[in-house]
Amino acid sequence: MSTIALTPMLGGLRELPPLSLYVHVPWCVRKCPYCDFNSHEVKGGFDEDGYVQALFADLETELPNVWGRPVRTVFIGGGTPSLMSAGAMETLIQGLRARLRIDPDAEITLEANPGTFESDKFKGFRDAGVNRLSIGIQSFEPAKLASLGRIHNGDEARRAVEIALTHFDNVNLDLMYALPHQTLVQALADLDTALSYGITHLSAYHLTLEPNTLFAVQPPANLPDDELSADMQEAIEQRLTEAGFEHYETSAFCMPGKQSRHNLNYWQFGDYLGIGAGAHGKISYPDRIERTMRFKQPTAYLKAVAEGAPAQSRSKVARAGLPFEFMMNLLRLTGGFEARLFAERTGLPLVLIEPALREAEAQGLIERDLTCIRPTLQGQRFLNDLLTLFLKE
Repeated sequence: MSTIALTPMLGGLRELPPLSLYVHVPWCVRKCPYCDFNSHEVKGGFDEDGYVQALFADLETELPNVWGRPVRTVFIGGGTPSLMSAGAMETLIQGLRARLRIDPDAEITLEANPGTFESDKFKGFRDAGVNRLSIGIQSFEPAKLASLGRIHNGDEARRAVEIALTHFDNVNLDLMYALPHQTLVQALADLDTALSYGITHLSAYHLTLEPNTLFAVQPPANLPDDELSADMQEAIEQRLTEAGFEHYETSAFCMPGKQSRHNLNYWQFGDYLGIGAGAHGKISYPDRIERTMRFKQPTAYLKAVAEGAPAQSRSKVARAGLPFEFMMNLLRLTGGFEARLFAERTGLPLVLIEPALREAEAQGLIERDLTCIRPTLQGQRFLNDLLTLFLKE
């Protein structure tokens, strides 16, 4: 993995990390009650051509901050970006390539929901340059989908997978477990259905009642208790291991060599431009690391873009906060990370967090040698407790 060399600065970065691009499309057919992402229900459609041009204008405000740096991956998320037409997607990807040094073999992921699947449309996405799909299946069981407020049913979920695999070799399926009224048998049945298609990547998420969601205000009834939820997690992990999948991140599983390159860059504390309504970004400079956030409401975002100032906030990550931010990402990786990455990505010496590392090791939450630091199985299960140790630093 190549990087751009810099003149060393005291307390700064010697090299810039790899760079990715995140593009946010904020519209959905319907807002799911568990969703805490920046998504807004479509009412009468949206001006996709106008939004694409706004994305270009947004990107151009950031170009001076990343000029000359290659872009390794692109992720088009939402919302439901698969609501866009294939023609608009082609215009978007061509415009991004015209403005950025996107690698010829870059991983370009599109998030999609089963309720938006049409075979010709997804062939058009592939022709436009998308080479990886991430599909929000959540469950194949109609009653569970209804309890989650999804707009698709079980048959549409199956059809979506079939269409995706017709046009794409690289497909991720999102599944949820610990759903209302769900049994262990039902959770594993969803998993077995997903595996029956021969997929190479799967994300398995525990249903969480996030703040500022409808489920937080009106929790669904008959959620599995902690013991049953833990049994589901362990059974899912075991079934996937038996199927040849590697558990490489807290919620991510893949066949060998099929990791999400874009998400790995997040988890390895790489850089990413974030454009679109509500998008977040992280950009490193020789002497600082900055985080950016776009305006969330689409109308406010479009107005800000028109005024030439799409970023609602741009803030420097405090030196004292860098260890926690780094560990919050890297300790999600079940295989851990090379110890040298701490200094490379933060500009700080590893000795700075030695007290926290020793305490984590004493509690059985990490294990390490001269080159690698990794969470133990207990550290993976109690990740928040592990991260708290670095928050103290």
